[in-house]
This record gives sequence, structure tokens and C-alpha cells, in this order.
Amino acid sequence: MAFTVAIDGPAASGKGTVSRQVAAHFGFAHLDTGLLYRAVGRQMLAGADPIEAARTLSPRDLERDDLRDSDAAQAASRVAVIPEVRAALLTFQRAFARRAGGAVLDGRDIGTVICPDAEAKLFITASDDIRAQRRFAELSESGAITSFDAVLADLRQRDTRDQARATAPLKPADDAILIDTSQMSIDEAVAQAVKIITQRGGKRADGGAPDRQ
Repeated sequence: MAFTVAIDGPAASGKGTVSRQVAAHFGFAHLDTGLLYRAVGRQMLAGADPIEAARTLSPRDLERDDLRDSDAAQAASRVAVIPEVRAALLTFQRAFARRAGGAVLDGRDIGTVICPDAEAKLFITASDDIRAQRRFAELSESGAITSFDAVLADLRQRDTRDQARATAPLKPADDAILIDTSQMSIDEAVAQAVKIITQRGGKRADGGAPDRQ
């Protein structure tokens, strides 16, 4: 039985971590749709046409080890404003969403465009400063040389581009439940997400009752 969970939100809001843990909790498949755009963006940086890259994207392209850095993030935001790129990736995402056994997709337009009929929709956010602190810590731990101010400016630039684009702008679906993780631990955010999804009819893929959190 198909059951789709759509999770949207800006960068460093915690949506990726929450999505992965929610998928593990229910036994659902998980797709970080941002990786699709990062993979296309990486190919664009290497000189490829982004539309052609999107049309020929393969699962192997999502396994690259350079999709998580800031260059890939900015490139993803640039190719995401191209309507033809979004159209090329639409079919893949929708097919994944309706796979048997349930699916969790996280991104920026899952509840509004990709899966408007998703059984459960969440919009995960956090304050700009908190998001920048999280991303700065993540980059520093990986050895990247940057500053908090640079990371904050980068996040705000991405937010502006994502919210202002004509096609599928970043915004909550009308029926999405907002979770602000600014003052939440990961465990608290996951517990709230699980509660909401369970209320929407989400059940473990193995047929068991959801764990109580």
C-alpha cells in the first residue's frame, strides 16, 4: 500500500535528518530530492547542459561524494529555477512517492507540486541564525574554511532564490503542518513528526504499530 510523506523546508532546517529518521521509524523508502538538483548542478559546473543532465540523470549520479558541499548547494539552487529541469525530474519523484510500502520525500516543493495529494505533509523550518549555526558547525567539522557570516549570507541568498522563483517556489502547502525546530532537539522534532504522520494514518511498513515516542 502506498503512503506518501512530503517534507519541505529551507536548508539546514533539520528536514533531512527528520526525514531519514521518520522513514526508518515507519520502514518507508526515503528520497532526498535535493540530491537530484545537486547532481544536475554538479554536472552543470563541469560544463554540461543542465536540462540534458536532468533528462539523463541516473542513480549512479546520486552516489557522487561531492554533492554535499556549498558549491553543489549553490549550483542546485541555480538549476532548480529552470522549468525544464524541474519537469525532467518530476516523473522520477512521483513514481518514487507512490511505491508500495510507503515513501518519505524531502525537498522544497514536495507538498505543493510533486505530491500535492500526499497523505501527510510537513514543513520544517528554523530561524536564520539557528540554521546558519548548524550549517557552520557541519562545514567546520568537515574541514571547510568559512565563517558564520558567510554561511548566513549563503543561506539567505538560497532562500531568496528558492522563494522567488516562478516555478515551484519554496513555501508551505496549504495543508502542511509547520514544525519549527529552532529550539528542538532532533529527537523532539522526530517525535512530533511521527505523531503527526501517525494521526494522518501512517503505519509501519511491516504492519506493526508505530513505536510510541
